[in-house]
Amino acid sequence: MRALRVVGLHEDGKSIVLEDPASRTRFLLPADETLRAAARGDIARLGQIEIELESQMRPREIQARIRAGESVEQVASGAGVSVQRVERFAYPVLLERSRTAELAQSAHPVREDGPDVQTLGEVIAYAFGVRGHDYSQARWDSWRGDDGKWVVVLQWKAGRSDNRAHWSFSPGAHGGTVHALDENAEVLLNPNSYRPPRTVRALDPARDAVVQPTLDSAEDERLAIEAPADPHEEDDDTREIPRVPSDDEAADDDQPRAKPKKNHPIVPSWEDVLLGVRSQRG
Repeated sequence: MRALRVVGLHEDGKSIVLEDPASRTRFLLPADETLRAAARGDIARLGQIEIELESQMRPREIQARIRAGESVEQVASGAGVSVQRVERFAYPVLLERSRTAELAQSAHPVREDGPDVQTLGEVIAYAFGVRGHDYSQARWDSWRGDDGKWVVVLQWKAGRSDNRAHWSFSPGAHGGTVHALDENAEVLLNPNSYRPPRTVRALDPARDAVVQPTLDSAEDERLAIEAPADPHEEDDDTREIPRVPSDDEAADDDQPRAKPKKNHPIVPSWEDVLLGVRSQRG
């Protein structure tokens, strides 16, 4: 590395003239913020200036995106710089987000009749307990929305599903308040919303077997119900045993018999109707 010496200030008043002592070659160096930070030995400022030169995104914008909920990796990818350089500006904002999420757990959920006596953290811990979830594995985070209000998020895993619940957090006296922003948040705040799942047991073939009628037997049963009863058919107990007739009765059967009179109603004559006399004919 060749050493240069300072000749003086350029006539434009914005640059410094340097010279190579060996070759007498002169160089022009802008007297900008980078040079002033280097002269002061301000390493942090030099790193910030380096990010500004490598990216169109200024440090304030990086912090704003981190505060809005983006991760360090997302900002670094969008800015086109390394993760380590973004972390320099993201670290204080990440601490702010973590602190806000911690404060929100001490806030009181707002219900129809006002703020709950219990805190958000107590309500969620109870909800996780009755559902059998591991509350220690849940992760809290927060970010500031476009309206300037803080949003608190709880992330947890149940089985193979990743779940999230969001609340709006308003800092204030006695811990502040939180309002549910989605269905998951409302369900966790409602102590009566959980119903334990029904127990599933294996079927016992000897006890749980159900006899289902076949199509033929069901059809036969329907036909038996719908078939009209035979009026000439009698029960075996009431059916008479046929008697063998004697010789005299057999002879009498050869003689013609008078047909029995049919039981017709008696029709009165015309004279009886006129005289009002009851007919004796029969």
